Amino acid sequence: MIRTGILYCALGLLLAACPGSQGSADRGTPAAAAGVDDSIYRAARDNPARSAGDRERDAGRHPAEILRFFGIRPGMTVLDLFSGGGYYTEMLAHVVGSNGRVVAHSNSAYARFAGDETAVRYADERLPNVSILMAENNQLDLPPATFDAILMILAYHDIYFVSPNDGWPRIDGAKLLAELYEGAKPGAVLGIVDHYAAAGAPRETGGTTHRIDPGIVIAEVEAAGFKLDGKSEVLRNMDDDYSKSVFDDALRGHTDRFVLRFVKPE
Repeated sequence: MIRTGILYCALGLLLAACPGSQGSADRGTPAAAAGVDDSIYRAARDNPARSAGDRERDAGRHPAEILRFFGIRPGMTVLDLFSGGGYYTEMLAHVVGSNGRVVAHSNSAYARFAGDETAVRYADERLPNVSILMAENNQLDLPPATFDAILMILAYHDIYFVSPNDGWPRIDGAKLLAELYEGAKPGAVLGIVDHYAAAGAPRETGGTTHRIDPGIVIAEVEAAGFKLDGKSEVLRNMDDDYSKSVFDDALRGHTDRFVLRFVKPE
């Protein structure tokens, strides 16, 4: 079935239907991006087809630097997990190009939160190398060894958010990470950006202030088989108040965020 230019079907068919197949880090850019001209990230950011709303968010998100750090390059197949309104999905689509493909994952709760943003973003097949994968919590089913990169932007903490009445049952985090590991190709990148919680803060902050201690993320992702490959400081804000919700009017869009790059061993 086609709806506003987006194909909704099994992921295997989704992929077959798609066209084509400034901070510092503690380690260098991954081999996946070796030799890639940095101008492709700036060109994606500066693409005139992007909306004014997306451009306004760029100053706080540094998308060109983030995608470079995660090693996204032309021709890749990328999963944008819990893609929300599609801000990063569109950037990814421009970077991977016509020979690459992006699968934008969403669920009913995220779709309601995004509202009309996704309908506008994907209208008239304006991003022809993007397909939408609708999968509710605990129902993600990925074909094995499919993705060159998987991004989880400002969503890892939601593993610890629980609100069944709002369509958000508790996520089985270990199962989710095992599914991502299975769906990633050997050598693939798992890129995670999220809001800092204080060191030693409990997992429950993911469901209260919508923050997570990066130490928890590293321990859980490495337990799933991925290896930490790099960290970036590009989204740090040392004036953040970790005791406040990320939706606090004084903080929203300006939180202190960590950027972690993991790889699936070859």
